[in-house]
Amino acid sequence: MNVQSITKEQAWEVRHTVMWPDKDFSYIQLKDDPSGIHYGLFEEGELKSVVSLFITGDEAQFRKFATLKKEQGKGYGSRLLEEVFLKAKNLGVRKVWCNARENKVSFYQAFNMKKTARVFTKSSTRYIVMELFF
Repeated sequence: MNVQSITKEQAWEVRHTVMWPDKDFSYIQLKDDPSGIHYGLFEEGELKSVVSLFITGDEAQFRKFATLKKEQGKGYGSRLLEEVFLKAKNLGVRKVWCNARENKVSFYQAFNMKKTARVFTKSSTRYIVMELFF
């Protein structure tokens, strides 16, 4: 397994395939993507999992974390997230956070992320803001 920086276009391909294949391709593009750092996990040269990191000061939000459906459950996403947390810490980030889908809270808790009191619903999906301090 190899984690490396990727282009936003590479991230878009996986986002679209995994998260919103029924939406127009522009739907998965974020206005902040040009300023983000995009990471991908490769296995045998194939991109399996992506995440985008957006740093502001000493905080970073990760967004659009997606692993190809046929590759889920193999540890690719976990390995990618571990590497991204390490990279963020090395860049001087003191807090990393995300908007976690409620059904994925336990996944993030395995990385010592903590739930906050901030909860919201978007498109009938409930999200909980989770954070990790280094």
